[in-house]
Amino acid sequence: MQENIEEKIEQLNEKFDKINQKTETHLEGLLWAKPITYWDYIQTDALLNLQIQRSTLPDEMVFIMYHQVNELVFKMILWEMEQLCHNAATTTEFFTERLNRISRYFDMLTTSFDIMKDGMEPEQYLKFRNTLTPASGFQSAQYRMIEFASTDLINLVDIRYRAGFDTAASYSNTLEHMYWQAAGKDYHTGEKSYLLSEFERKYKKEFLCFMEEYSNINLWQKFQQLPEADQKNPDLVAAMRHYDKTVNITWVMGHFNAAKKYIESVPGNHEATGGSDWKKYMLPKYQRRIFFPKLWSEEELKNWGE
Repeated sequence: MQENIEEKIEQLNEKFDKINQKTETHLEGLLWAKPITYWDYIQTDALLNLQIQRSTLPDEMVFIMYHQVNELVFKMILWEMEQLCHNAATTTEFFTERLNRISRYFDMLTTSFDIMKDGMEPEQYLKFRNTLTPASGFQSAQYRMIEFASTDLINLVDIRYRAGFDTAASYSNTLEHMYWQAAGKDYHTGEKSYLLSEFERKYKKEFLCFMEEYSNINLWQKFQQLPEADQKNPDLVAAMRHYDKTVNITWVMGHFNAAKKYIESVPGNHEATGGSDWKKYMLPKYQRRIFFPKLWSEEELKNWGE
């Protein structure tokens, strides 16, 4: 026991020497430190006080918490992507393991849509949604970053402009031609909506830096850096295809079907809270969001999202 303690103290000495700190100072600090509790470590009180309703309708709380959970999962996905994409010596084993982690997170998001789809009364949603205007899930910056970190930027450019488009010429110009820009612009004049203008005011600089950072280290680029034989490994290819389909078809359609239930629950032509043409913005067959097009057959690409 004594030898074990002495060994630990020696390891602490080595640790603190590296940062020019004194071990005895840190040991004395432990005498006065409070024992950690679950609620302090998780910051439970702070977390549970982040749900602020804008209406008196109880189902709005479901809506708020569900989207907050989404954002926490997005953060988990980006955390895994950062470790994978910034690994200078990525092995096939490491790549596969981290990709499977990311896919599991999106699988969870996909199955979670029933919480929102069947967990709110349409009458309540159609009332409190008007208090959210012009905010929209469109404005999830983390989701945009997940897209940037997944694939080459050309695959996120509006399908109408992809042919001959040079994403390396200007990140700012590329951002202006992202597929989701169309949901925030007047089709005839090209004028940006308040939804899009505020989104860019908040995140444009961050987006441009992120786009440049991941241009050569996104998931597709990292996949291509693996040994050629491993790039043809059936299990790895299946994992890549699963991730692509889950994010760009399965998850999107889950979101679409949940939105459709509420938006079309009463007669009339209803817009999304941000004012976008939500069907053309969300449906994969229109936007053709495909992270890894080279891993799909011509027939599969042709029928994407059908």
